[in-house]
Amino acid sequence: MDRRLQHGVEPVGERPLLPEARHALVEAGDLRHPAPEDHDVGVEDVEDDGEGAGHPVLVALEGGEGGRLSLLRAGDDLRGSGLLARRLAGEPLQYVLGEWAFREHDLLVDRRVLIPRPETETVVEVALAEVERLGERRGRPDPWAAAITTFAVADLGTGSGAIAIALERSLPEAEVWATDRSAEALAVARANIAGTGATRVRTAEGHWFEALDDSLRGELLLVVSNPPYIAEAEIDALPAAVIEWEPFGALVSGPTGLEAIGTILAEAPGWLAPGGVVVLEHAPHQADAVVDLARDAGFVEARVEPDLAGRPRALVARLA
Repeated sequence: MDRRLQHGVEPVGERPLLPEARHALVEAGDLRHPAPEDHDVGVEDVEDDGEGAGHPVLVALEGGEGGRLSLLRAGDDLRGSGLLARRLAGEPLQYVLGEWAFREHDLLVDRRVLIPRPETETVVEVALAEVERLGERRGRPDPWAAAITTFAVADLGTGSGAIAIALERSLPEAEVWATDRSAEALAVARANIAGTGATRVRTAEGHWFEALDDSLRGELLLVVSNPPYIAEAEIDALPAAVIEWEPFGALVSGPTGLEAIGTILAEAPGWLAPGGVVVLEHAPHQADAVVDLARDAGFVEARVEPDLAGRPRALVARLA
């Protein structure tokens, strides 16, 4: 099996909707020369609109089941800004646009952080279901209510802040901690936190649990993370759009690909509240290994939940 499919880190959502993009352009009368099926997604020629040369169209596609299609007609100012040149040079569309959707929010993204992916939205849903199972309320926060928190959760290695923001927006009584060892990534996360109004998210710089205040030991109801899980031997199998553009340290964990996951699981029991849960994203082919790591760390229950494509994606590990 292609390692790119195993990991789910192929360029975010282009090829699955390429036929749909072509069809939409042809039906609209915009596509002058339909590209062959293996043509790279990003720019298509369109008919002259009466104002001179035809304008290119950026095809913005978000993959996965229920993926979304957007056709972005590029005007002169877009071309003049160099965005099309960046896309043609291979830069991921998400970085070219400077933002990408994660659940209901458009988040700032650039080369300081990973591109948010649909697989991680599944991880968030699994985490929210676990918090509900523990008896906490799920729903949108009341903008007029006081920001009173009754429990704490942590998103380790937050990157863009996507997971932390999603948790804060869905758990109205949670204090959410977002940590990252990269100061540059935290700058992006803080911008997204401010932009989405996620006022109950607190950020801290440091490596995994080291970033957290000691007062949180034994208090976290939930720990969630999308840690690096690519093995060094698998780097060559990654697409150029991933390995040449996205932050290396957020992708590659070490020789086995399990180093970060193992560290989080080993340290989590000292930080979780009784009955607390860890939810971690991983590659589909790592499912058995991450369950074994969780059990070795003392978790009494460990299972894996699938993503929207049916591939094993989210480890759920509970304490007694």
